Amino acid sequence: MRGRTLSAGVALAVFAGMTVALAAQPVVASPTTVTTMARPIAATVAAMAAPDISVTNVQAHLTQFNSIATNNGGNRRAGSAGYTASLAYVKSRLQSAGYTVSEQYCSSCRYPSNNLIAEWRGGPTDQVVMLGAHLDGVSAGPGINDNATGSATLLENALVLAAQNPTMTKKVRFAWWTDEEQGLNGSRFYVNSLTSTQRGYIKGYYNFDMVGSVNGGYFINRVTSTTAAPLKAYWDSLGLQPEENVEGQGRSDDYYFQQAGIPTSGYAAGASARKTSAQAAKWGGTANAAYDPCYHRSCDTTANVSATVLNRAADGVAYALWQLAVGGGTPTCTGGQVVGNGGFESGSTPWTASSGVITSSSSQPARTGSYKAWLGGNGSSSTESLSQSVTVPAGCASYTLSFWLHIDTAETTGSTAYDRLTVQVGSTTLATYSNLNAAAGYTQRSFNVAGFAGQTVTLKFTGTEDSSLQTSFVLDDVALQAS
Repeated sequence: MRGRTLSAGVALAVFAGMTVALAAQPVVASPTTVTTMARPIAATVAAMAAPDISVTNVQAHLTQFNSIATNNGGNRRAGSAGYTASLAYVKSRLQSAGYTVSEQYCSSCRYPSNNLIAEWRGGPTDQVVMLGAHLDGVSAGPGINDNATGSATLLENALVLAAQNPTMTKKVRFAWWTDEEQGLNGSRFYVNSLTSTQRGYIKGYYNFDMVGSVNGGYFINRVTSTTAAPLKAYWDSLGLQPEENVEGQGRSDDYYFQQAGIPTSGYAAGASARKTSAQAAKWGGTANAAYDPCYHRSCDTTANVSATVLNRAADGVAYALWQLAVGGGTPTCTGGQVVGNGGFESGSTPWTASSGVITSSSSQPARTGSYKAWLGGNGSSSTESLSQSVTVPAGCASYTLSFWLHIDTAETTGSTAYDRLTVQVGSTTLATYSNLNAAAGYTQRSFNVAGFAGQTVTLKFTGTEDSSLQTSFVLDDVALQAS
């Protein structure tokens, strides 16, 4: 959490014009045993559909962040080696799980460095649920409660979502922000980079900053808002009686989302403010002591985290995520041919192609009809491309991308790939062919693309030639069949 409190006028502006509603709360069951509840949960409570997030796994991420700080000067401050290594750790785990991951350079940050953005496949792109946490800490220490706890909670939730791969009703986007401690700079840069249309796509932003305080409270940003309802529903089911996050108003990365008109909420467990007697009576812990006694200090290590508070936050995130963005059943398959004009007989639409690629030239015959796509064949240094945006339906049993490819070349025989054709779906490269694959006639190539179900992605072919001796890559009858 950012250390300096914004002015009273700025903090009040967070709630200016805000419409709030008290929502009826569903009753859910806890995945963990609760021993300090103010009221018991009835034995008849129905089991919740969301997964139980392993607090042990979340703690393992905290251990990694602590080790990163130890090995990089004792901290993970934005722009430092510790921050860079923290980002690399999160990014590698997300990429291995199948996320589309990007880094955004914050040029206006006090310590210029990168935000990390990750999207899960599936769900409509104009209906986004976004969850964020700041990845940086202060220079005084490793920053484990503030804010490795938020970062690790989101990371483990992201990994569980990927592992379960449920049907998505909304697009889920995770973010890890840089330079929060210097003035919410990373998240501000991101929000300012969005167009008004892109901002409108985000139906809710959820922020998680300090969710494991050892003398923790149970606080929710805009606790009575409709946006907060699923977060509150989970903690209500544990009898926790959460309160408004007054201490955190205007001090974390939800602030600029609010200012842009995006609905926000989130969990927090408290920073340097002191727990009241009434709060200690219902939540346990020590009255008149700070929620986090190591706030912005060198002792903010893995020892400065309550496993109980952390677990309740992690499970509450999962419950909210499942309520907001995960479907309850398998969608009906709307199968068939997804690629438009796959035989190229209707001109260039809906393809985007380099000049002359889609052609009826008799120099290279089509497999069927008169037209085909011809990349290369120039005998000089060149790059040509052919692409189309396709929407892959969800709920089908099989997804096969296929095309017929003919390759001929004037390159001499040998083992060097001078000229290449790359086939991509989204950011994934499916195959690369070269002059070494030259053969008479057309050969059909096929790929299982089930991993892209429910997504709108770009199918792209890119041909590159070196400075001499041509290689022709001739495509025809491109299809993506879902059934």
